[in-house]
Parts: sequence; C-alpha cells; structure tokens
Amino acid sequence: MVNEVVYNELAAKFFEHYGIRHVVGAYAPGRAEVLGNHTDYNEGYVLSAAINLGTFFVAAPAADQSCRIVAGDLMEEESLELTSLAPSGTGSWSNYVRGVVAGLRAREEIPHGFLGMFFGNIPLGSGLSSSAALEVSTGLALAALYDIEVSRQCMARICQTAEHEYAGVKCGLLDQVTSLFGLEDRLVMTDFRTLEVSTVPLGTEYCLVICDTAVKHSLVESEYNDRRQTCRKAVDFFASVLDRPVIALRDVAWSEFESRRGEMEPVAAKRAAHVVSENERVVRGKQLLAGGEVEAFGKLMFESHQSSRTNFENSCPELDFLVDRAAGVPGVIGAKLCGGGFGGSIVALAHRRDADVIRQALASAYEKEFGHPCVTRAILPAAGAHIIEAMA
Repeated sequence: MVNEVVYNELAAKFFEHYGIRHVVGAYAPGRAEVLGNHTDYNEGYVLSAAINLGTFFVAAPAADQSCRIVAGDLMEEESLELTSLAPSGTGSWSNYVRGVVAGLRAREEIPHGFLGMFFGNIPLGSGLSSSAALEVSTGLALAALYDIEVSRQCMARICQTAEHEYAGVKCGLLDQVTSLFGLEDRLVMTDFRTLEVSTVPLGTEYCLVICDTAVKHSLVESEYNDRRQTCRKAVDFFASVLDRPVIALRDVAWSEFESRRGEMEPVAAKRAAHVVSENERVVRGKQLLAGGEVEAFGKLMFESHQSSRTNFENSCPELDFLVDRAAGVPGVIGAKLCGGGFGGSIVALAHRRDADVIRQALASAYEKEFGHPCVTRAILPAAGAHIIEAMA
C-alpha cells in the first residue's frame, strides 16, 4: 500500500480524536503536469502523471446530520450541516470537502452525517495539486461510506465543481482526472473535450524531479481566472473569423492562428499562441513516448516552458532560473514549470540514476542565487486514487 506510514498515522489520529475507528479510507495522489500547460480548460490535451505523494481521507458515520472534518496535519476541525451546505466564508480548506459533499448529495440522498479526517504528504503550494488530492480522496471515501456509485469521470467533475463553486478557482479537470487515472511508470494522456483517457509508457529508467521554489504568488487565483477569460476572448475571435464552428482553442490549428494573429488584441494573441502550440506539442509528445523517443520528448518540455514564459506569462524569475539551470545539468532530459504557474514548482524529466545529483545541483544553484533553499524531490509516476480497506 502506498504511503502506509502516513495512513497508519492518520488512522491513529482519527481514533484519538473521535474515540472510534474509521470504517472507510481512500487515497488520492497529487499530480505533475508533464506537458500541456493550461490546455485542459481549453478542451485540449495534456500528458500528466499521478505521483507517489498524496492525501488520505478516512471516515465513519455520525449519529445525526452533522459532519465534522479535521485537517490531520494541523488538527483543526470544522463542521457543516447536510441541510445547509454552503461555502465557508473564511475561504478555508473545508470548502474543498464541502463542495464534494454537495456534489454527492446532488446525486443521491445522504442519510446521515460523518466524522472525517484527512492527512497527506503533498507540500502545500508546490504546484502538485494537494487540493485535487483532497477532493478526490474525500469523494471516494464518502461515496463508499454512503454506497453511492460514481464513475471516475463523474467523480472528476464533482471535484471540479467543488473547486469552482466552493473554492472560487475556475480550474480545468486536469488535476482530478490525473489523480483518478494514474498508472505506475506511465503518463496519463487526456483529451479534455471527450474525457477520453489513455496512458503511455515513460519507462522504468526515468523519473520526475520536482523543484519547489516556495514562491506563493498572492494573486494566483485571480491571475488563473484572468487567463481563462482571455482564452475565451480568443475563442470568440476565431469563432467570428473562421468558417466553421470554434468552441475552444483546441479547434484552432497553428496555421490558422498565424494567419490571423495580427488581427487579434495583443494579449489575447499571446495567450492563444501558447495554448494552440501547446496542444500540438502534447499530440507530438505522445507519439514520441510511444516510440521510445524520450530525449526528443524532453525538448518539447523546454519549448513548453519558453512558451509559458513569453506567451502565457505564468512563470516567474525563480521558475525560469531553475529551468534554465536544469538545461545544463547532465541527466536532465527536459524541464518546465508545473501546474498553474506564477510560483510553485518545476518538473524535470531525468534518468533515475542521476536524480540525486540533479537534485543537489539545482538546490545548490537556487540557494546561491536567491539566498534560501529550494526543496527538491525525485518522484515517480504512480497508481491513481483508490479505496483502501479499513484496518481491522
């Protein structure tokens, strides 16, 4: 079982706090977006990896309609009532749980409350999607507790809606889908128009090196939502000038973009340039990995970061420094920012045999440049979210 020590610690905390044992538990991994940055909500393609870091959620039934939720790291508790579900005005972590409960309740009646607790080892703010891991583990555990049957695609949408309506972030489905569909030593290829999911081999000799800048941009959510709105403006433009339906930027070919970019508002043109070219990189990347051409795939990662830096403008000096430095470290095959950007982490594709040397080289260079450490981790593509049998 993944992260057994973490799970056992959570089980002990649950028993100590509530005085009873949990009856169901679920695990959901974080994710690393490997290629396909900000393409998910543009109905495009993404190659991503569920990672060997994640979040556990355990629960037991309550005797009434009240629901108690504890964040196991801080031992902070919040409560909610099934009859009056609403976002917390404080914008707390409980909103992710509240939104998932609301989504399950909309599908089927929930007869009673629950006692819940979650705990994991995904660093907050690192760009590895601790929020989606919390949503998905909550959804799986509570669906099991209440015997609610939910497909994985439907669970992803429930969790996405929770983030939209309860946390206020208009995210795509990348984080939730990756967490649900990951496989060991493989990347998840997702078509975000059809939600068709497949996997492609990465190979057992490769790993991902995550470098966390610890930069937490104060305007991440507003910047993210702004990028979505600007992409929508670009879609409206192409829908008005192309003689066929354009529903999302996924429908625009690079040749069509280039022929029309001079007519576009400059910022919208830059955002569209990134998304349209990024979709083409993902499709090409899948072909390269299927053919075992990992080195060529790595070049696409560097191209992706350059596009994020100049066109989508969701990078920052710390991320740029790490990617630039990674390009010169032996054993690094490709590198780019990971996730929403504006801070957080980069992901580097590397040979496993070189991972420790790469981590040390990047951490040392970062501290010398910025005066504080950069947390680095070698992670592996891992299995997706699943129910864990409750301990006897």
